[in-house]
Amino acid sequence: MLIKFQHPFLPNARRTLIALTKTALTKMALSRDEIRGAAERLDHAEKTRKQIRQISLEHPGITIEDSYAIQKAWVDMKIAQGRTVKGHKIGLTSKAMQSALNIDEPDSGILLDDMFFADGGLVPTERFIATRVEAELAFVMKSRLSGPDCTMFDVLNATDFVVPALEILDTRVERVDPQTKATRKIFDTIADNAANAGIVLGGRPIRPGDADLRWIGALCYRNGQLEETGLAAGVLNHPATAVAWLANKIAPHGLALEAGQVVLAGSFIRPIETRKGDTIQADYGAYGSVSCYFA
Repeated sequence: MLIKFQHPFLPNARRTLIALTKTALTKMALSRDEIRGAAERLDHAEKTRKQIRQISLEHPGITIEDSYAIQKAWVDMKIAQGRTVKGHKIGLTSKAMQSALNIDEPDSGILLDDMFFADGGLVPTERFIATRVEAELAFVMKSRLSGPDCTMFDVLNATDFVVPALEILDTRVERVDPQTKATRKIFDTIADNAANAGIVLGGRPIRPGDADLRWIGALCYRNGQLEETGLAAGVLNHPATAVAWLANKIAPHGLALEAGQVVLAGSFIRPIETRKGDTIQADYGAYGSVSCYFA
């Protein structure tokens, strides 16, 4: 099967050049120059592997809309540098994490072509700063899915297959400010492409109607030691609900989930810290396993 990854930010799709709606514009505190400057600092941090100070400390008045504008500006830079978009990731899907960050919805980021690593393959640690890994389900879209009013049933109808996945997280922003001891805020995470860094797809592809996705679980090992376990129901009670949220979230900007795109629905375990030499494996039982080695 040929999967075509369409990119919602390409210049020839004029609808994607609309950064925010008029409503969102009224909620922004940062200027265009400040947004561009923050995106440039994130890009430099990734390339040099040197974290930057929390953007929320540099700009105390920053809003969620500002953060997504910074993320988009950074993604646009990557596209200009030759990257292509392959999909989306959804984060902060557990109620516990949302309560801890004083938010009432998940966040999202963009998956790029250089973020995909082979199942059982090597992940180059020299490319990253401070990696962590999460277990998730990835949805590969069969047809275009757009909001508003998208439901989990629309998601299931529009999905070609679901596959076990590992998400590799990294942070280009300091988690704790060394001077004030302030911890990273939701604004910093969103601007930092939702801490997205990589993805590994593996296991057995599942047709959406062939399993109750809520009950798919994973045993997650680091170097053979069991670290975390979880069920996909931990993602908003059903991972397809998270995908529906994303379709509705991006709809006001004229965007949709395109056929062939990969959507990481959100983690159902706590992040596992990794370092060079670690092997991470997630055992999804009847649905196979997925692994990677940090070389």
